[in-house]
Amino acid sequence: MECVNGQRLKDKVIVILGGTSGLGLSAAAACVAQGAFVVVVGRNPDKCSLAREELGDRSLALTGDAADPQTSVKAIRRAVESFGDFHGLYHVAGGSGRSHGDGPLHEITDDGWRYTLNLNLDSLLYSNRAATQKLLELGHGGSILNMSSVLAYSPSPRYFATHAYAATKAAAIGLTKASAAYYARQNIRFNAVAPALVDTPLASRAMANTEILDYVATKQPLDGGRVGVPQDLDDAVVFLLSDESRFVTGQVLAVDGGWSVTEGQYQQSTNTSSEETSS
Repeated sequence: MECVNGQRLKDKVIVILGGTSGLGLSAAAACVAQGAFVVVVGRNPDKCSLAREELGDRSLALTGDAADPQTSVKAIRRAVESFGDFHGLYHVAGGSGRSHGDGPLHEITDDGWRYTLNLNLDSLLYSNRAATQKLLELGHGGSILNMSSVLAYSPSPRYFATHAYAATKAAAIGLTKASAAYYARQNIRFNAVAPALVDTPLASRAMANTEILDYVATKQPLDGGRVGVPQDLDDAVVFLLSDESRFVTGQVLAVDGGWSVTEGQYQQSTNTSSEETSS
């Protein structure tokens, strides 16, 4: 597909929830480089300030919690007020509930379950609902991209056993596909990306464990066998937010280094009792 002036997102207005660090910030920088105006949202004011400096004049950085129903509404409103339109949403916000009581099913606490669902699934509902409402109002269609995980459908029980987290990421796929079907006639597209282990703050527990890293080197064998970096997802994100993917909806794109098609090898001396973590 031909790009406008060589830029795949020329003058598109994109809102990124969880866009002030990690995967979201990397994607925001890629979108700006491809000609977009970007509004990023994060909970940490200092990270918001740094993101605004990094992204430049074609961006706004807002402080807000994606688990607050009004955060996405306000961010999309600001996008329209500041840049004149709204074309797409990328929902990255979320994380692990391990420290709040997530884990294997028999160990999940009620608080851990509620916390993880609020963090990852309530927030997704709020952003997708707000984006859909605005796109219906504007009447020109658009792209909504959600963050899932390979753990939604390709579990790795020895090291990655946070079952509330996996449930939320599977639910993200369900919401994405159901919405894609319902809003296709309005040209509102819904897709998801599903990364494996990527070097972000969420993965700090795994990144500090050499046993897990040895396993991941065989579970994600592409490019020499390595942990992903945020930039590995950027081209996929730009594609799915751009008009290049105008005939694509309801899809889940695994950007996982081969995780979902590879067995992975355990070390003989592995201790399985306390090394679980979440990607």
